[in-house]
Amino acid sequence: MQKLRFLLPLAALSLFFPVVSNATPLEVGADAPTVKTLDQKGNPVDLGKELGEGISLVYFYPKADTPGCTKQACNLRDAFEDVKKAGIKVFGVSSDTPEVQLAFAEKFDLPFTLLADKAGEVIAAFGVPANERGFASRQSFLIKDGKIIWRDLKANPTTQAQDAIAAAKAD
Repeated sequence: MQKLRFLLPLAALSLFFPVVSNATPLEVGADAPTVKTLDQKGNPVDLGKELGEGISLVYFYPKADTPGCTKQACNLRDAFEDVKKAGIKVFGVSSDTPEVQLAFAEKFDLPFTLLADKAGEVIAAFGVPANERGFASRQSFLIKDGKIIWRDLKANPTTQAQDAIAAAKAD
């Protein structure tokens, strides 16, 4: 019985933090994926075209409108003028539906594109680990003219914009 009292809370925690898969994220220098998905408004987005020219930040987050994901999105929103001055287009990606992404974007007045990757194709194309429910790990990739120039495999939600701007300037 003593063992059961110890195991039950651990089992409950696994509902919130399931085991993450062993995907291998794309390396710096790799070509950006040419996958297609939908944005928060249900419009098709061809990442091959979007990432082929200029500088883009593709950041992955587990679930819209959760504390860490909200901090990350709002950090980018609050620093968006600086992000734009650095020439960076922003794409946030999670396994949420377009409707959930739209509600998140509207609730927090997010000025950038959110990608709805319900099938996990963008997450898989970048090699971002995901848990059993498809929630992506918090990772970020900076792409310049179709090539990955920087990646952050443990992206900090409170400094996402500043980290991406610094990486863009260092290139």
